[in-house]
Amino acid sequence: MADIIELKATDLAAMLCSRVCHDLINPIGAIGNGLEVLGDPNQGDMAEGARDLIASAAKQSRAKLEFARLAYGASSTSGTDIDTRECERVARILFEIEKADLDWQVPLILLPKHKAKLFMNMLLIAAGSVPRGGQVAASITGEAGQEKFAFTSKSDPEKRQKTLVPSGSAGLLSGTPEEGFVDARGIQPFYTGLLARMTDMDIAIGLENDQFFLTATPKAVVAAAE
Repeated sequence: MADIIELKATDLAAMLCSRVCHDLINPIGAIGNGLEVLGDPNQGDMAEGARDLIASAAKQSRAKLEFARLAYGASSTSGTDIDTRECERVARILFEIEKADLDWQVPLILLPKHKAKLFMNMLLIAAGSVPRGGQVAASITGEAGQEKFAFTSKSDPEKRQKTLVPSGSAGLLSGTPEEGFVDARGIQPFYTGLLARMTDMDIAIGLENDQFFLTATPKAVVAAAE
């Protein structure tokens, strides 16, 4: 079995920052382009399109920043719990710019900070399994302290697109990427796996009957079942 890759804190921080910048560069650039058009008196006929572009890009930027703040940041006092209502609020903002629909099956509970971050990062991976549209279901079950996270998704059959496991995600989640290293492109699923190990959760990912699944189960529950 390959050894789990350990990243220096500085490398992890740099790659996560790079990921956030990558997510924001296009919408922020679009806002700049729209403002340039509005500021050019010779392009008055394009003003309405520019305003629509700015509004759309601002919506995307907000969604990505809200997600990053909770899923990568959440840097309030150590040990602070996060209400799942906040997770839902951020998730619904994110899915306003995603092509899939969100089926939220999560009770109103408090989650330890790192578990909440794990749950939100798993949600992003699940969204990536239906890039052309479909439905993503998110659920939390189990007693307090022994919660199981489960995501399933399936593509829209009318679009004739296959549901998929995001490329390389299985290896990155386990901390043993196929390439043997981690870069900024794969840091999000790698970070998700890191959060799972920090919170003593076992991750499972795959396809079953053309449906994507991603689960995180407490190791104590897995051991008892075995």
